[in-house]
Amino acid sequence: MKSNMNVKSKYTFELLRRFCADNLVVVIFLTITAFAIPVSRLPASSIAQEIFTRIGRNSFLVFSLILPVMAGMGINFGMVLGAMAGQIGLIFAVDWSIAGVSGLLFASLIAVPIAALLGALAGKILNKARGREMVTGYILGFFMDGFYQLIVLYLMGNIIPIHSPAITLSRGYGIRNTLNLDTVRQSLDKLLPLKIGSITFPIANYLIITALCFFIIWFRKTKLGQDMRAIGQDENVSHAAGINVDKTRIIAIVISTVLACLGQIIFLQNMGNMATYNAHRQTGFFAAAAILVGGASVNKATITNVFIGTVLLHLMYIVVPRAGVELFGSAQIGEFFRDAFSYAIIALALVLHAWRLRANTALSRKALIEKSS
Repeated sequence: MKSNMNVKSKYTFELLRRFCADNLVVVIFLTITAFAIPVSRLPASSIAQEIFTRIGRNSFLVFSLILPVMAGMGINFGMVLGAMAGQIGLIFAVDWSIAGVSGLLFASLIAVPIAALLGALAGKILNKARGREMVTGYILGFFMDGFYQLIVLYLMGNIIPIHSPAITLSRGYGIRNTLNLDTVRQSLDKLLPLKIGSITFPIANYLIITALCFFIIWFRKTKLGQDMRAIGQDENVSHAAGINVDKTRIIAIVISTVLACLGQIIFLQNMGNMATYNAHRQTGFFAAAAILVGGASVNKATITNVFIGTVLLHLMYIVVPRAGVELFGSAQIGEFFRDAFSYAIIALALVLHAWRLRANTALSRKALIEKSS
C-alpha cells in the first residue's frame, strides 16, 4: 500500500515539475501580478476596463506571430516592417482627411500592398539565414527603419505629395514628430460599443479578432497550413515530400507582415496619435513578449497563448507602475521593473528553448546508444 502511494506521489510530483518547467514564464508572471495587484490598490473595475481595452487594441499584433512560429521560423521580429507600412497608410489617410472607419479602410488599402512587398523581401532574406531567423529579422527591422525615416522625413512633401500643411514640418516637407489621428481616433472602438456597468467593450475589435481566430483555425487545415506545420517539424522531410519549402516560408512571413500592418492600424487608432519616427520600433518586442508570456515558445504558439499572454503582460503593465508608487513613492521605479521583466521574459524563453533542445538531443543520443548496444 505504501509503495503504491509512493509511486503515485512521485508521479504527481513529476507531473507538477513538468508543468512548472513547461509553463515557467506563465508562473513567474502570475506570481508578479498576484503580488502587485493588491499593492497597487487599483479598483477592480479600473483594471478590468484597461484589460478589455488592451485585448482589443493589442491582440491582433500578437496574432501575427503565430504562422512564422508554425513554419519553424521562430518569433518574427521583422513584423516591424508591417507596422511601418501601417503607419504610412495612416499618414495618407490623415493627409486626405478621410475620417472614421473609411479612413482605416483607406489606410489599409495603401498599407497592405506595401506590407506584402516588404514581407516577401524579408522572407527571401530569412531563407538565406536559416537557423538565425529571429536575430536576422530583428536586425532587418533596424535596417528598414532607415528607409522608413528617409521616406517620412525627406521624401514626403518633397517628392511624395503631401497636401496638408498641418502634418508637415515647418520647412515644408517631412512629417511632424507626433501625428494627430483625430480623424480616425477610436473609430473602430466606438463602432459597436457595449457598456455593462462601468466597463465598455469594443465589440467591433473583438469581432475582427474572432474572425482572425477562425481564419487561423481554418488556415491550419488547408494544404498550405499543413505544409507550414510539416516544415516546422522537419524541413528535410518536407522537402523530400515535395513541399516547396522556401516559397512556403516566404508566404508565412508575408501573411505575418500583413497582419502586423493591420494590427498596427488598429493599435494606433485606439491611441489617437502616432509617434511618427518611433511608434513601430517596439512593436515586435511587445508582441513577442506577450506571446511568450502566454506560454508559447519559438517553435510552438497557439491562439490560447495569445490571449493568456496579452492579458498577463498588460495586467503587469497596468499594476506594476502603480505598485511602484505605493511601495517606493515613484512610478518611475515601477516602469523600470516593468521594462526589466519584459526583456527578461524574452531572454528566459529563449534560454529555456535552447535548454530543451539540448536536453532532447541528449536523450535521443542516449536512446540511440542504448538501442545499438
